[in-house]
Amino acid sequence: MRLPSLPSLRTLIFLLVGLGAAGASARADLVWDPATGWRIEGGALSGLTGAQGHRALDLMNSARRSQENGHPLSAIHTYNKVVKNYGSSIYAAEAYYQIGHLRLKRRQYYKAFEAFQVEIARYPNEGRFNELIGTEYRIASMLLDGARNHIWGVIPGVRSRERAIAYLAAVVLNAPYSDYAPLALMANARGQEQLKNTEEAIDALDQMVNTYQQSVLVPYAYLELAKAHASLVEGAYYDQAETREAITYYEDFMILFPGDPNIATAAQGLDHMKRVLAESKIKIGDFYFIKRDNYTAARVFYNEAITAYPDSEPAILAKKKLALVEAKAAGALLPGGAPKKHFLFF
Repeated sequence: MRLPSLPSLRTLIFLLVGLGAAGASARADLVWDPATGWRIEGGALSGLTGAQGHRALDLMNSARRSQENGHPLSAIHTYNKVVKNYGSSIYAAEAYYQIGHLRLKRRQYYKAFEAFQVEIARYPNEGRFNELIGTEYRIASMLLDGARNHIWGVIPGVRSRERAIAYLAAVVLNAPYSDYAPLALMANARGQEQLKNTEEAIDALDQMVNTYQQSVLVPYAYLELAKAHASLVEGAYYDQAETREAITYYEDFMILFPGDPNIATAAQGLDHMKRVLAESKIKIGDFYFIKRDNYTAARVFYNEAITAYPDSEPAILAKKKLALVEAKAAGALLPGGAPKKHFLFF
């Protein structure tokens, strides 16, 4: 699904791929001490020398003091100077990290996510990758659940599930083998359903069951796939491709996860879908029998109705209609179903 109003997904992918080689200092080596300020531990170098190194460190200390004194905007402004002027240093990753959390506290979710995304893309080896992915997932989930991004940290904006879905997609792209990827796909599907984008929800669920087969979320994904396909079924008079898909996923769920607590829900859904499919076969059989007097075609579809759901009410009805077909084919009934009148001629 194209999201033209959002710069996020394309931009986020660019940040992830295009900026990945920019820097690689480890954040774990940078430690804050309220008494002495930031210091580098573990033998890592700052990436700067001389006056530049002192200037960058002074900015970091100034930003952190503003942060701790309750002046987030001043801190963000100073951290931005660090990332702008000293992007290749060890301080830049920490600056992005602090900017992200300061924005998050101000409920500036969009800018917070972007800061964390840049940090992931530019400094993938800094040692807190999983933490950042988890934070991004949390931001996306909050937006999906209706959280409002605050403009300037003050004015609540409009809700945007589209933005949340784009962020969830970025989480999967960032960390396809993490525990957050299947969670993000499931949340993505939920968001698409809320937006009535059922086909996109099916795509996310399908990716989930095919890519993360060992995830504990797979049973739920199978059941949601069945429900999603079932929601596209328009009734017995329409094409039954979605009905068959729903039946397949309900049956797969019941075979693969017989002990799941949702087994009764799946059985109920399967019953309904099989009924719709059998009723559809009867409707087609009626067309050939009543409108076309095509007994061969009518037999085929009535028999398919019986096969689709044996021993069900539609199957019983199909058997009765088969009997009518055979009677009419044998000449015992007129097209309207009335007995044929026999006359004796002398």
